[in-house]
Amino acid sequence: MTSAADHKTSAFVKFLFIGNSGAGKTGALTSLVKAGYKLRIIDLDAGLDALINHVSAIDPKLLSTIQYQSFRDKMKMSPTGPVVKGSPTAYVHTLAALEKWPDDGSDPASWGKDTILVIDSLTNLGRAAFQWARAANPTSKDPRQWYKTAQDLIEDLIANVTSDSFETNVIIISHIDIVTTNEGLIRGFASSIGKALGPKLPRFFNTMILSETSGSGKNVKRKIKTFPTSMLDLKNPAPMRIEAEYDIEDGLLQIFKKLKGT
Repeated sequence: MTSAADHKTSAFVKFLFIGNSGAGKTGALTSLVKAGYKLRIIDLDAGLDALINHVSAIDPKLLSTIQYQSFRDKMKMSPTGPVVKGSPTAYVHTLAALEKWPDDGSDPASWGKDTILVIDSLTNLGRAAFQWARAANPTSKDPRQWYKTAQDLIEDLIANVTSDSFETNVIIISHIDIVTTNEGLIRGFASSIGKALGPKLPRFFNTMILSETSGSGKNVKRKIKTFPTSMLDLKNPAPMRIEAEYDIEDGLLQIFKKLKGT
């Protein structure tokens, strides 16, 4: 029998970071760069400008600690709406990068404690998985097969990067889907592909946090929240050490420190 006294906190921080577009999720990574972490970003949103501008304002030399790979399927218009131009590659390129990082051939699963893998965002990764699933089975007469395949692909990927064998810190960034449950409740879930996957994703993470915006114009305020809200079942594994709310400027770093026990 294994005693809880023998349990050791993981050396790696892995969490799901959700929020609406414009809530400062990507820019919030700045505090981690400033603290000395190396970022390796799989960019599916083409939204790194805020991070790069913030880091440049602190010290342009820090930009060398950030590497990114941008993957996005090219789209074109058709009589039935937008379709992928050529073959969809964003999902398979993401898988390849998680196996061997294109810049240096390193294994992301062994980057260690000073490096953070960021997937930005899960929302567009879900879209990429769907496009791949549709191209792999174009004759299907039931679109639900494409959604199910895409959901399975995303679930397997998340299971991989959150496993103990993936020895690297991980931040998965996602937008929010607002849905009405079968019980008539309005709930928010991490956005990926379809409605079935969102409620499943938190089970892979001990930590799920929210970036939230209030106010407008020059009075806008962005906060990182760690406690459940009326609509979102956020997850905080150390509520006695982690505050309910942090400023966006240094919140991720503070949460990292608390999760690592420092």
